Amino acid sequence: MQPEPHASYAAAFAPALLDPVSQVPGIVTGPRGKSAAKCYNVYRNNVTVSLIDALAAIYPAVQRLTGADFFRAMARFHIREAPPTSPLLFEYGRDFPGFIARYEHARSLPWLADVARIERAWLDAYHAADSMPLSPTALATVAPDRLTSLVFTVHPATRVVRSSFAAVTIFAANRGIETAGSIDASVPEDALITRPDADVVVQLLPPGGAMFLTCLISGCMLAEAAAAALDDSPSFDLATNIAGLFKAGAITSLTSGDAR
Repeated sequence: MQPEPHASYAAAFAPALLDPVSQVPGIVTGPRGKSAAKCYNVYRNNVTVSLIDALAAIYPAVQRLTGADFFRAMARFHIREAPPTSPLLFEYGRDFPGFIARYEHARSLPWLADVARIERAWLDAYHAADSMPLSPTALATVAPDRLTSLVFTVHPATRVVRSSFAAVTIFAANRGIETAGSIDASVPEDALITRPDADVVVQLLPPGGAMFLTCLISGCMLAEAAAAALDDSPSFDLATNIAGLFKAGAITSLTSGDAR
């Protein structure tokens, strides 16, 4: 089967769009077969600028931390490495945090990639499905001998980002969420990102909280998740972590895991 004419044209037209040194495709011509190189280059520039603007909208804290000129130069290199695969702009840039981690000129900011991961998780939480958070009083209806076998259903918007740096504090200070003085960037922090209502919530998880919540997301029973969290952090406190998850609106239902 021969490809559709418009598909063939698109296949020839698109590859050079994100590479400014590529030749204008020969298939691109103007009226009466004249060269359309100038028009193509204008279009090429507009595509790149639009993608850079999309990344800036997704990663405003990263841009604030690096400065606009540095960010746009870094984004331009990323765009050439990872062109869009979806027509939805909010889907673009999922690989940007990984690119930042490899980007030679960002090595002096080792926490920058983790801040970007939090920003990506923020956007994903914003677009996640709605679900009604469960009231913490629901725990009071569970018999004490059934608590350890509980399975927590986590809100669809909930994400966990772990960092060896103070990525949560740096994120909050550069998204206008909180003011911060001097930040010790070397302090490890883990983030809970969710959206119980209209607004996305980003907060610092207590010790062991990231492992605990990750296990709950994967379907572990309460006892299994708590054991994994204690292995991860001896200072893990079960009551504090459960209370924090309910307060953040990250839990939507409770079921028994005994039937598994």
